[in-house]
Amino acid sequence: MRANIIKYESFSEAEGGQPAASRLATSLTLAAMSLGYGVVQLDVTIVNTALDAMGKTLGGGIAELQWVVSAYTIAFAAFILTAGALGDRIGAKRVFMAGFAIFTAASLACALSPNAVFLIGARLVQGLAAAILVPNSLALLSHAYTDERQRGRAVAVWAAGASLALTAGPFVGGALITLVGWRAIFLVNLPIGLIGLWLSWRYAIETTRAPSREIDLPGQLAAIGALGALAAAIIEGGALGWEHPAVIGAFVAAIVLAVLFVWRESRAAQPMMPLALFGHRLFTLTTIVGLLVNIAIYGLIFVLSLYFQRVNGLSAWWTGLAFVPMLGAVLPVNLLAPRLAECIGPCPTIVVGACVSAFGCLGLLWIEAGTSYWSICAQLIAISGGLGLLVPPLTSTLLGSVEKARSGIAAGVLNATRQTGSVLGVALFGSLIAGGGAFEEGLHLALVISAAVLLLAAATIGFGARAPR
Repeated sequence: MRANIIKYESFSEAEGGQPAASRLATSLTLAAMSLGYGVVQLDVTIVNTALDAMGKTLGGGIAELQWVVSAYTIAFAAFILTAGALGDRIGAKRVFMAGFAIFTAASLACALSPNAVFLIGARLVQGLAAAILVPNSLALLSHAYTDERQRGRAVAVWAAGASLALTAGPFVGGALITLVGWRAIFLVNLPIGLIGLWLSWRYAIETTRAPSREIDLPGQLAAIGALGALAAAIIEGGALGWEHPAVIGAFVAAIVLAVLFVWRESRAAQPMMPLALFGHRLFTLTTIVGLLVNIAIYGLIFVLSLYFQRVNGLSAWWTGLAFVPMLGAVLPVNLLAPRLAECIGPCPTIVVGACVSAFGCLGLLWIEAGTSYWSICAQLIAISGGLGLLVPPLTSTLLGSVEKARSGIAAGVLNATRQTGSVLGVALFGSLIAGGGAFEEGLHLALVISAAVLLLAAATIGFGARAPR
């Protein structure tokens, strides 16, 4: 009898590559990590459908709404590299669970916000927690799946879940706001957080700690200050005027802090952003493209969400539905992109994707109050389809441009740079519609800038990759 049990256990292990109990644990670890990354992406898009409702309830103008979006992405962009290093130092599981707990608590604070200032502060904490969740969820996945092939499939599921959350955000947000109110878009994070915490505590395996891994605190503070000052200058420039002393002072502070950040990173023993990575030409080019693309796309999503609600008078429900075809195009095109890259090359695929998005922006230049949604739906799909086409080859090209041992920090730099682009896009485009001119004039200018920035991204990678070394 005992021999039969041993034989059966051995057969199960040999057939699946690992015991059934272990396979269950790794699958549930994948579920927990996917929930962590998914809730981060959900809160990127779900808030856009609630902007008008938040403004009416809490007061404030375009600038306050920009801060609601930008506070999250500023903290996300500024802390993501340090969060990965912290996980290396004290263990990714500990840090990931702390991030999930903070994100859940901050979501409750967002839902209970009595005014716009409180909400902006809670969103800042949410962004900090998001920065903790993303790199450490990937580290725990890598630790759980030792087989390279299985790890690749797990990461694909992890990324697909995030894309699904990103796509579902506007639809879910519109439904919750219509049925319950805008505060519900933050309360939905509570059960996700509790389930994710329990699964992580029960099934995730702690990573090996590296106490020698240093935290670059001076570099971190300089990065937060530079990004925050730059966002403040652009956002408040639209509200106060570009010649206002506070705006000029914020620009000066951003420049000084950015210089201090570069100076610090060039001298730190373990910098949060190793400047040596930018010695790889393709790494530099893809990082620039990631920044430019996010400036164009995410700034435009912010403006379009307000256009649908404040200009065309759509409810939160219909605004959410309006974004579903746009964001829904990303996932299937993501799956097509690697095949196209195999046929024509990754850099040409990035160029095609950026150009498709740019032409989608130009196709919207005639948009005005009362324009039928169905007459602009194809252009919206083109904008997001181009994004879906360029992101996979952009990521793979960046990772392939550096040594494998540095792929983690390279991916972190790309994420930080792209989130920085999101901050700048929302700040810049929000300032265009917050100025003294008509909303439609600001929207048209935003579309022109988006198209120009996307074409610049296409030219950067198209000509830069072919330039002689």
